[in-house]
Amino acid sequence: MGRHSSADVAVVGLGAMGAMAAWRLAARGAGVIGFDPYRPGHDLGSSHGDTRIFRTAYFESPDYVPLLQRAQLLWRLLEKETDAELLTITGGLAIGPRDGELVAGVVASARQNDLPHRLLDASEMSRTYPQHLLKKNEVAVFENEAGFLRPERAVSAAAARAEALGARLMIGTQVTSVEASGSGVVVVTSRGRFEAEQALITAGAWTPKLTRHLHLPLKVQRQVMGWLAVTDPAGFAPDRFPVFIRETDQGGVRYGFPTTDGRSIKVAVHHEGSDADPDTIDREIHRADVEPIRDFTRENLRGVTGEVVDARVCMYTNTPDDRFIVARDASLPGVTILSACSGHGFKFAPVMGELMAGSLLDGRAVPAIIHSA
Repeated sequence: MGRHSSADVAVVGLGAMGAMAAWRLAARGAGVIGFDPYRPGHDLGSSHGDTRIFRTAYFESPDYVPLLQRAQLLWRLLEKETDAELLTITGGLAIGPRDGELVAGVVASARQNDLPHRLLDASEMSRTYPQHLLKKNEVAVFENEAGFLRPERAVSAAAARAEALGARLMIGTQVTSVEASGSGVVVVTSRGRFEAEQALITAGAWTPKLTRHLHLPLKVQRQVMGWLAVTDPAGFAPDRFPVFIRETDQGGVRYGFPTTDGRSIKVAVHHEGSDADPDTIDREIHRADVEPIRDFTRENLRGVTGEVVDARVCMYTNTPDDRFIVARDASLPGVTILSACSGHGFKFAPVMGELMAGSLLDGRAVPAIIHSA
């Protein structure tokens, strides 16, 4: 196992957060080396499934909005630099009880940050977005700056751009540990030992294994996404069917997208998945996986059939309060851990990458909304 040349920053894991961090670090002129067992844009982690929601009026907290506004600019920059179509703005609907967590949170976030939005009652929804069936106690909030991202394409584009800016990406390389060295850190891999001044661990669902000694409060969850056939694809086109999030009677969340294949729409359950190990996760689709999606569409959407065109497994890596974590390893001063998406982090990936570049290269603090440990 030979020792290889050094870099300024070693990025361990090239999913959404790692690929974006590599891009933003390389754009700053840092010497970057990145590692991943799989090719960026793969379907074995958390950053896949054709579409991910982008939204700005953030019901989770208004404090996220400035980060999202910066993220939107960076998504457009990545599109420009790579000539890739990554973000489609459709507007977004948040549907639920007027005083529920979702609707009230979106309204508060929009008002606090002066974001364009409008409230729609059941009658207005029936006229404007007849695909949705609303109950008497439900309303919807439409926010202008929402849409969907293409995750596989985005991760691949960020990784390619990082390489074009001089980053060295070691694909097909398994990292087994990160150790201290006299001048920084050593990343121990299946292809040898690599030195760097600092290391950024962005390994997604594999982060708890690589950082087991830190006892970070991370839990990996198996999630299933489903694509159901629609009777009138034109009625579910991006210009007629915005992305949506809906609060259920039980307080859960379902979300969905316009058609991207001219045949089906993607609908999924947010959280509510089972605990999982990323190395042994069940990737088979079972009837019990798709029944909640079928039941939801049957009760809440017109023109969606029970035919499952496709279904896929992905993973959430969650914190107890669903916020992200930027952690330092006291036993390894040169190591920073960026995790977890908690099921809503993909849209933040480029701004998180930029924040990591500022933190690692300039010593800047991360915003208070992000856990720092």
